[in-house]
Amino acid sequence: MNISEIKIRRIIPDGKLRGIVSITIDDVLAVHDIKIVQGEERLFVAMPSRRDESGMFRDIVHPINADTRNRIEDLILSEYQTELDRQSAEESAQS
Repeated sequence: MNISEIKIRRIIPDGKLRGIVSITIDDVLAVHDIKIVQGEERLFVAMPSRRDESGMFRDIVHPINADTRNRIEDLILSEYQTELDRQSAEESAQS
């Protein structure tokens, strides 16, 4: 499996939700509405989910094993940091 594209759709500077991301897998499958969340100790990635009939949130799409989850999270968080750095550099250049 190859993550062929990561798009940071939105960056949110305040609150626990820090960003919304889309990824493309092997240039053939897109996954939207992946969330970047500030946890108590670190940023983490939350897969797209929806509320079921009982009120519980269930992932719509999710990795099957921890290695894949870690790989996806590492790639997304790296791209998120790159985008934050780019925006910061643009703001500094404008000042």
